Formats: sequence, C-alpha cells, structure tokens
Amino acid sequence: MAVNLPDDSVGLVTPQVAHFDEPFSFSSGAVLRSHELVYETYGQLNNAGDNAVLICHALSGSHHAAGYHTKDDRRPGWWDLAIGPGKPIDTDRLFVVCSNNLGCCDGSSGPNTINPETNQPWGGAFPQPQVKDWVRSQKQLADHLNIPRWAAVIGGSLGGMQALQWAVDFPDWVEHCIALAAAPGLTAQNIAFNEIARHAILSDPDWCQGDYLAQGKLPTRGVALARMVGHLTYMSADGMSDRFGRDLREGSFAPGDNSEWVFQVESYLRHQGARFSTQFDANTYVLMTRALDLFDLAAEYRSDLIAALSAAKADFLIASFSSDWRFPPQRSIEIRDALLAAGKPVTYANIDTDNGHDGFLLPNPSYEALLSAWMCRVGPS
Repeated sequence: MAVNLPDDSVGLVTPQVAHFDEPFSFSSGAVLRSHELVYETYGQLNNAGDNAVLICHALSGSHHAAGYHTKDDRRPGWWDLAIGPGKPIDTDRLFVVCSNNLGCCDGSSGPNTINPETNQPWGGAFPQPQVKDWVRSQKQLADHLNIPRWAAVIGGSLGGMQALQWAVDFPDWVEHCIALAAAPGLTAQNIAFNEIARHAILSDPDWCQGDYLAQGKLPTRGVALARMVGHLTYMSADGMSDRFGRDLREGSFAPGDNSEWVFQVESYLRHQGARFSTQFDANTYVLMTRALDLFDLAAEYRSDLIAALSAAKADFLIASFSSDWRFPPQRSIEIRDALLAAGKPVTYANIDTDNGHDGFLLPNPSYEALLSAWMCRVGPS
C-alpha cells in the first residue's frame, strides 16, 4: 500500500553505483583488481563543493540512510530521523553522501557479489576489510563525485569509528567530525561478544566454510542467533524492562496450564533474529565484526591516543548515551580527553536515554536538539 511521503523526507531516492577499475589494496595486503561501491546522495552539491557531508554506517547499516526507494516502502532509511529538509542534517543546504562499505551485502563488492576470477560468489574468500580500508574507499568515492573536502564526516558506533579514522588519516579533508556512541578501540568484553556471534554462524551446519551461496544454502540459524546476541547488547536493562517486563506472549502462569511459556522478550528476539537471518549476509556479519575487533585508532601511534589525534584539524562533536553499556560514556570521554590534551576543539555531551547503544538511531528531544544546533555550523553560512 503506497504511503504519502512526509514533507520533511528527502523523498524517493535511487541508489547509484560507482565502478573503480584501478586495483584496491587492503591493509591485509589483499588486492581487488576492481570494485564497486553503491551509494545514495541527498540534496545538491553547491558550486564551491563546500557543503558535502559523509554519513558512515554501522554494522548492520547500509547506503540507504534516508528517504524511500518506493512509495510502498514501510520504513525509510536507517537515519531518516536526522537527514532531510529542515532536519538536523538539513538537505536544503547540505549535500549528503552515504555509501555501502566494501565487504557489505547491499550491493558494494563483497562476499555475496561475483568474484570475476571464478565467476562464483566471493563467499569466504573476500578480503577482510578494516576501518582504514573503508575510509580510503570513501575517499575514492569523494574524488569520483568531485568533492574537494567534507564539511563533516558523521557516524554512530562503527560509523563513528570511521569518522574518527577520517579525521586522523585525512586531516585536510575533514572540517567537522561527529562520532556518536563510538570508541577508540574495542574492549575485551566487546571482542568476546563479537566472537560469540561469529561462533554461532561458523557452527551452523550450512556455513560451508563461507561458501554457502555456491552450494545453495544459507546459515540462517547461526545468523539469527548472532543477531539475537548482538541486539541484546544494544538495548539497556531498564529499556527492556519498560518495554517487555515479564509479560508472556504465549501460555500463562495459571495452575495446570502446561502450554509452552514464551515471554514477550523471547518472542521479540526470535522475531529480530529470524528477520535478520534472511536479510543480512553471514560472511558480511563475520567480516564486519572482525573489522570492529581490529579497529584501534592509536595502533600506529604506539597506543598513544593523544598522538593519534594530534594531526586532526576538525572540530569535533563527541556524544555518548547514558544507558549504552556496549560503548559506555567512559569510552567517549576517553576520546574527548585525548582531543583536549591534543589541543583540539571538541564538544562533548552524554545523552540521557534508556535506549542503550541504539540511542543514536532513535528519537530523543535532547539528542536531536544538540545535533541540530551543532550542525548549524557545518557548511556555508
């Protein structure tokens, strides 16, 4: 059923494809002879080219950050909350770009695309990307679009890590850097959660060493379990209690009722896992979580975060979310303090919310007001 598009929506959008014939080298040393990036743009690039904003997506995100692909779409892009006419990232004055990262499963070169050397899906043979690789591929896309510099690079979670890497690796390219619910590197606990999720996928009988597509299979059970584990860590205890409590979806606590007990929270997680298992590529999930684990902003600076950020020339907005225990406020404060020690301009805010790590994706008046006010300084006046 077609919907009337909201007035503050970017409207109907069409993904575009950039093809690159020159070889692309990964940090691991692996090389793609050629590759493609799928991306979307919203708004118009001005003549000076100084109003371009890059949006970096997180683990399960994609290039589809705002608007609708058809009038029958039930949901808009993943960050439609923030992108559009009159919204914090105002497309009436800013040109917004969001690309699907290399190794992902929404059209860019990745495990579910064809390896030209074998004429079969890449599967488990696709190279392991790192955050630095994504940043370099996004730089290629900027050159392709004739963008001379980013007025801002913005991202949440893994997207925020990309934004920080941009500011470090290409300081002359980034005027403003916004990192939401991010960290300079993962804790051992976070790496452990990712390993549990990967193990669920790799233990699925239909994993086939990553070559399941060539064998006509999908490791849906493993991906569903991985998503359930991941989704659980993105929510807060208070948020889950407020939303689900101990309510039952099926069965009852009445004496003599021998039917299966299914709590509302169980039903919700099962639904999330089942839906995700057919929409998201298993190899991509493995690659993305490993890229998270490998990210260390200070690795090339003898683990000195202050030294890593010293070359940056951007103005920074660092925001954390009070109930986020996956990337808690202390990690954002660590980034803020290193920026201050390096003499960099930085604004920091901790947003009060029960939405956990997902807070950067969900409505919150304080968060939206902060982002709106801060974004007014981005781009030409």
